[in-house]
Amino acid sequence: MTSLWTPTTVGNVRLPHRLALAPMTRSRANADGTPSDLVPTYYAQRASLGLLITEGVQPSEDGQGYMMTPGIHSSAQVEGWKKVTAAVHAKGGHMFMQLMHAGRMSHPDNTPHHRQPVAPSALSAGQQMFTPAGMQDTPVPRALTTEEVGQTVEDFRKAARNAIDAGMDGVEIHGANGYLINQFLAPNANIRTDRYGGSIEKRARLAIEIATAIAEEIGPERTAIRLSPGLDIGGLVEGPDGPELYRYLIGELDRLNLAYLHVFHFGSEQLLKDIRALWSQKLLVLRPGRTLDTLATDIETGLADVVPVGRWGLANPDFAERLRQGAPLNEPDANTFYSSGAAGYTDYPTLQPSQSAVA
Repeated sequence: MTSLWTPTTVGNVRLPHRLALAPMTRSRANADGTPSDLVPTYYAQRASLGLLITEGVQPSEDGQGYMMTPGIHSSAQVEGWKKVTAAVHAKGGHMFMQLMHAGRMSHPDNTPHHRQPVAPSALSAGQQMFTPAGMQDTPVPRALTTEEVGQTVEDFRKAARNAIDAGMDGVEIHGANGYLINQFLAPNANIRTDRYGGSIEKRARLAIEIATAIAEEIGPERTAIRLSPGLDIGGLVEGPDGPELYRYLIGELDRLNLAYLHVFHFGSEQLLKDIRALWSQKLLVLRPGRTLDTLATDIETGLADVVPVGRWGLANPDFAERLRQGAPLNEPDANTFYSSGAAGYTDYPTLQPSQSAVA
């Protein structure tokens, strides 16, 4: 695994190795969308992972989907995130904020304004989600007007500026995992007849416009995007033209010279190889189900430049040190993934000083 320990540069950020912390929803925000007092500690504990990608952060009030998730659209939220970035930078880490609009994967009971969710089309996800009253069906969303889609682009632009003002090193656009941008890509969720629906080029337009707006606002070297080709989730079915859509989309995004593309890989190996060939900048690849002994495989074969880790990083604040030494790992406690408080969040143990000393 020696390839994991070679330094690299992502955008303007110099990283000591090829590991990163994957974005993971943790539901530890305050009711107003500000990060709770535990959040700076949580991320600072994991600073040795080098590049930390935050949990999904809503760029607007309408972007919220789940309970107790953070935002970056108010001045109070910006001030709250400043504490997080200061804590991480003090430990030598770097942070990209993931900007996530949940779209139809939402419920009014989870949001302060209790409005109907918005989406490309008025089509239900057919899913359930946890709310203060327990599990409920996601409601039929309201279709965004063409003008509102344009406003959504501006919401992302402003959120990116707010993230940089809060001290972030960059932002990752969440275009994956069944959320708003992914909903625009999927033909069974997007039946629009305007410039954002129909052909591959039109369904990909929102992702390209958001990436372009953010790159113009904060610089392409501080802009990244996450995609999940082949992952049918949240009621989405990408359909037979999915691979062609992603080849087109990634080719267009490559023109922007972004910091990185983050692929949540569930699809075909051939498509991943095509993506690697199309993409000129750094590529992050997260493969669910990897084992520790295959963690470096994509780097060694040239398919990836950085490998994010999720649950391993969640349960092991010092994952990089443990991996380097071959030390045993803590097991993640799934019962506390989305609960409140420190349990299963900031209380995972690290190696003892005598164990963690590296020659």
